[in-house]
Amino acid sequence: MRQRLVHLDLKGAPPRAAYLAEVRGQRGLGALRPRPAPRPPPAAAPQVLPLLRAMGATGLLLEYEDAFPYAGPLEALRAPHAYSRTELTELLGRAAALGMEVVPLVQSFGHMEVYYLGEGEESKQWLQQQGNTPEKLCLFHIKAVASYVASSYPTVTPIMWDDMLRGISEETLAESGVPQLVQPMIWDYAADLDVESKVLLIEKYRRCGFSKVWFASAFKGATGVNQSLTLIGHHLNNHLQWLKVASSVPADVLQGIALTGWQRYDHFSVLCELFPVAIPSLAVCLQALENGGYSEKVKENVEKLLGMSNLELDTFMSTSTGTFPGSNILTLVTQVSFYLKSSVDELLERNRY
Repeated sequence: MRQRLVHLDLKGAPPRAAYLAEVRGQRGLGALRPRPAPRPPPAAAPQVLPLLRAMGATGLLLEYEDAFPYAGPLEALRAPHAYSRTELTELLGRAAALGMEVVPLVQSFGHMEVYYLGEGEESKQWLQQQGNTPEKLCLFHIKAVASYVASSYPTVTPIMWDDMLRGISEETLAESGVPQLVQPMIWDYAADLDVESKVLLIEKYRRCGFSKVWFASAFKGATGVNQSLTLIGHHLNNHLQWLKVASSVPADVLQGIALTGWQRYDHFSVLCELFPVAIPSLAVCLQALENGGYSEKVKENVEKLLGMSNLELDTFMSTSTGTFPGSNILTLVTQVSFYLKSSVDELLERNRY
């Protein structure tokens, strides 16, 4: 896995920039919300980016959503708690200084499930023409977007989620011209993902003309819409399966893997595991990828990186809290999940009044 990108999903609960890296800029706040008194972080507080690098990350897949400091005509898209331009510039600079590549992620046609493709009036007219199909309509749009990126930024290669590509025939894909413009990111977050089917899918993409592919795994945000604690064992198994897929494809075909950490399943859902809660899972997964598997020695290295004396993989309980950034959040969420929640449930169950 030459490239190991950690997905930072800023939807819903973007962390303060100072938590991610040492920055001086203040987070931008909109005119509708008064600026609170700044609270300086604790002295010598550990930050996330250096830890990610030490754990084995080579870059970030940064999903901005409304946390980006949009300006001009797009300023309406900017949330009141968005990062300021200064914060973001310093954050990207810190990533570069650590040797980490940053891939910006803007969700568009590829990953939004396009359930009503072809239902618009213009689309219906287009589909009435001889030989036109919903698959070709999809590829027509993807090619238009990818061609614009290629002409505007010749050194940038777009990556796209492969949701909409999987079911399209080889012939249609090859004729579309899309394989020469983008690199597909094949995602699967299951602990028991089918290795053989993934290898066959990669072979299909190669025959269509895609020269490179990416994988996407998950270190959190994929085991339940309201999950509060991360089941590390599930995500470790997911990565071990991806390693099997990687060993079955030519090395020059695989660009790398993105370890996704989704904040919520959709815009109408509650948050799933908070990012600090899932840092131990991320450490386990990154170290498994970097070492080609998971062993007692790798486990000891993970515990050293996290400042934990014992890390449980198959239960939610660990005997030590750790010293990693946000470890206190993990402690508090564990207390709520195991003690406060059960006592509230017991009260509601027994006290009918």
